[in-house]
Parts: sequence; C-alpha cells; structure tokens
Amino acid sequence: MVDCVSSNDIDFERCYRAVASRDSRFDGQFVTAVRSTGIYCRPSCPAITPKRANVTFLPTAAAAQQNGFRACRRCLPDAAPGSPLWNTRADLAARAMRLIADGVVERGGVPGLAGALGYSQRQLTRVLSSELGAGPLALARAHRAHTARLLIQTTRMPMSDIAFAAGFASIRQFNDTVREVFAVSPTTLRDEARRLRGDTLPPTNGTLTLRLPFREPMDRGWLEWFLSAHAVPGMEQFEDGTYTRALRTPHGHATVRLAFDAGFVRAGLLLNDMRDLAPTVARLRHLLDLDADPVGIDEGLRAGRVGFSPGIRVPGSVDGPELLLRTMIGQQISVPAAVTHTTRLVESLGEPVTGPVRYLFPSPATIAERGHEVLTGPARRTAAIVAAACALASGDLQLHAGRTIADLRRDLLSLDGVGPWTADYVSMRLVADPDTLLHTDLVVRHGATRFGIDLNDTARWSPWRSYLSMHLWKRALSERAAPAARLARPRIAAAN
Repeated sequence: MVDCVSSNDIDFERCYRAVASRDSRFDGQFVTAVRSTGIYCRPSCPAITPKRANVTFLPTAAAAQQNGFRACRRCLPDAAPGSPLWNTRADLAARAMRLIADGVVERGGVPGLAGALGYSQRQLTRVLSSELGAGPLALARAHRAHTARLLIQTTRMPMSDIAFAAGFASIRQFNDTVREVFAVSPTTLRDEARRLRGDTLPPTNGTLTLRLPFREPMDRGWLEWFLSAHAVPGMEQFEDGTYTRALRTPHGHATVRLAFDAGFVRAGLLLNDMRDLAPTVARLRHLLDLDADPVGIDEGLRAGRVGFSPGIRVPGSVDGPELLLRTMIGQQISVPAAVTHTTRLVESLGEPVTGPVRYLFPSPATIAERGHEVLTGPARRTAAIVAAACALASGDLQLHAGRTIADLRRDLLSLDGVGPWTADYVSMRLVADPDTLLHTDLVVRHGATRFGIDLNDTARWSPWRSYLSMHLWKRALSERAAPAARLARPRIAAAN
C-alpha cells in the first residue's frame, strides 16, 4: 500500500513526488495544502506543482479545513476515492472514520459515536485530533460539506432542502460551511457546475445519479459474478451488467442501481429520505470495496510469487444483520440453494417497497418472531437463525463497521450455530478487514493446493490474506465450472 500519511507521521518527500507526478493512486490518501494560495488539492490536481516551501501535507480534508484551507474547485479533493487506511488500519481512528462516513455523528452526535466505539468523548476527540488533525465534529462537518456539494451540483433541489438533507442544523450553518470550504456561496457553486455541463439536470424527485470513483485496476468480472450469483429475486437483480437492490437506511430505505464504468461506478439512487444520501454512498463504496489500493495489494501478493489477475476486491456489505442472517441461511449449502431459501424468506416476511425490486430484507425483529414459520431445513439451523435474529433485535449483538475484529468474532462465535468460517466470513465483509484468511473453506484450500501456496505462512501473505482468499476462491471455482454463471459457493469444511 502507498503510505505517505500514517497517524502522526508524514513522509514529505514521498508525498511531494506523488504530487509532482500527479499520481492518481494517491488521491484520497492525503491532501496537499498550499500556503501561498490557501487551497488544498488532491495529489493528481492538474494545476502547476506548488513549490516545496509552500506545501503542507495533511491526512484528511477536515484537517485542511480546520487549518483554514479551502477546497480546490478544479480537482474537487472531496470527490476522490476514500483512503484505504480506514480499511487496513483497525485502530480507533480508522474505526471512527467508518462510522462518521455512515452518518453516526449526524444521527447521534459525538456521544453516539463515542458510545458505539466504547470510548469517552474526551478520549475519542484527543485520539482523532492527534491522528487525523481534526476532531469528530470537524470530520463530520467535512462529510456534510461533501454531501452538500454533491446535491448542489447534481440536483435542482432548493438550497434549504439540501441543507437539511446534508445534515446541517440551519440554513446559516450550511451557507457558512460552503463558503468556508469552497470559498463561494452555494448559488455560485451551482452556477459554476451549470456552466460546465449545461443546464441539463432533470427534476430530482428523490432520484440521483452519481459517479463513485475507485482506483484502477478493477477486477470487474469477479464483483459482477459475486453480485449476480448471490442476488435474491424480489430484493436484488442483476441484468445487463447492472445490479439493483433495495436496502434499509437510517431514515427509511433506498433502491440503488450500480453499473461499472472506466474508473467509476455509476450509481442511481432512489432515496426515501434525502438525509440518507451520505450513508447510502458510504455503504455502496463498502459493498464494492471501492476505497482499496489495488496496486499496493497486488504488489504485496506478487511478492509472494502468486500470478493472480489484478484488481480483485473483497465484497463488503450494506447491512450487518442481513449479512449475518443470510450467511447462516447459506451454511453447508450451495449458493443457488441459499438463494432459494433466502428468496422464500424475503417473499414471506420482507417489507414491500415500490420500484424495480419489491422487498427489503426482513428485519431481525420480524425473523425473530416469524422466522420459524418460513425457514426450512434442519431444525437446529432454523433455531440458530431465529436466535441470532433475537440477539440482533434486542441489541445484545451489535453489527457495525466500527467494531474490532477480535470483539466481533468473539460475539459471533458465542452464537449457537456459528463456527469459525461464518465468524471469519462475516467479520471480513462487515469491517472490510484485509487480513482474514478463510482457511477452513474447502475451495480456498483446494486453490492453495493447486497453486502451491502455504496458507500457514502468515508473514508472506499478511496483511492481504482476505484478498488472497478471494483470488484462490475465484481461480479454483473457475477451474471447476464454466461458464462463470454456474459457479456455486463451496460447502464449508468446518461444521457451523
């Protein structure tokens, strides 16, 4: 991984070389603050490279804003892919950033963020200020500014509605923040966008079309297979290269359409409540692992002499409870069989929605109450799924991206019917952990044998063992069946 900014340490020379070469791989990993202009940029900004004496490198846009710099309106540093550090690091600062991106501060304030992480507000603020150059409020403010800019430039929504949707407490706070961050009023920001593209935006009506950038290369085929093979009819569909699904959001629900393009994913969002824009985007980026540094990952795996296809991603999730319950339904059976069982559950207990898909995945409370009426198969498995749903509905089990792997895995293994494979698989996808090896998976083990890989050699494959698992999964499955659409998830080696 490229690592110019690591906690309090900044490698000035390495960062400056990245800026001088306009290397887009570094976009989102740090920002370049230029003292002579008062502007901060992404590393690949096409502007003239600033003099060394005028440059400061900072880990986040929030840190730049806190130090009085305003965002470049040419390179839009807030629109860069997110930092891969929030996935590879498992410390408090990284876990906090995942929850801030999900809008936890807007919904519960700093107390809600601190509570979810298990720290006091004072401890949390001290750590974030030291590590990232800004406290939780400033970091959340930077996310609100980014959401506001998206809505200003890509919709015709009234400014008052945008202020509310972006999470601002008042119109005045919205106006002041936009002026401070972008050095122009919201109206000017919208006028500039109109001049660049022409006034071609249709009325919003709750629907947005956004570009979600990522770092090349991207193994598009792997993600398309994963999404299509696991799609549950009625709740998800994959047609003509477009993935569509309904998902729960903090203030209601959303329907999303995702299609891959060169350097970005085109996302169509139909939101029940516009306040859910930022959390929905964060969850989609997490689902597709769009903030990964594929060049750094591929270099790390090639150092272990593995010739795999470049740019593979580890699929994440859009909803922790759904991930766990669907994984438990699919234990010991193939992907098609798991889809069949899950479809029956969704059609019987799912919440109806309007649009191209018809249902949301049932809530844990609904499955806890009525799951035994619908779920089929071994009675022990049904009882385990219902018990897990009860733990989720009561709050005894918390599944969110701010948890540590160790605590999450411990809680999952305490559930009846959850073994090491399920705990590892759910943990890997829920918190985007890059270093979880699915060593009990039969297909992963088959792939390792086929390619002469020692899965016990942790030093060689860390910290990218999750990506190694995906490579082995893909390659071994590809050899077993063709075309790719017929590939099925392996049966699990360990009894769960």
